[in-house]
Amino acid sequence: MKILVIDGMGGGMGKAIIEQIKGEDIACEIGAAGTNVAATAAMLKAGASFGATGENAVIYNCKKADFIIGAMGIIFANSMHGEISPAMASAVSSSEAYKLLIPFAKCSGKVVGIAERPLKYYLNEMVERLKAERL
Repeated sequence: MKILVIDGMGGGMGKAIIEQIKGEDIACEIGAAGTNVAATAAMLKAGASFGATGENAVIYNCKKADFIIGAMGIIFANSMHGEISPAMASAVSSSEAYKLLIPFAKCSGKVVGIAERPLKYYLNEMVERLKAERL
């Protein structure tokens, strides 16, 4: 199973996602696609199998992933203060990979009806969904 984690800014959420997955008994390869070098470095430090940076890295790796995980903003063009380009958002949205998106206030949108919860809550839910979907 190939998981692609996409993050930008400082890579804090991507790092937390990777640490959460690595802490579980899930056989997978975790790729880190950062919108910038700092995000990629943080995710590699968390234990990603490989890392790549920038628009082309996101586009290329979306084609190869079984799962794409990241903040909800990775599907919105120009979110994350402009770090998600229209081409990146399109690549994520059109990928055949199963997407696990974490709601986050800085993503240029909000899903109505989703209660704001601590990141740890969403990470636990993400792992449970990942386990359920891979069966």
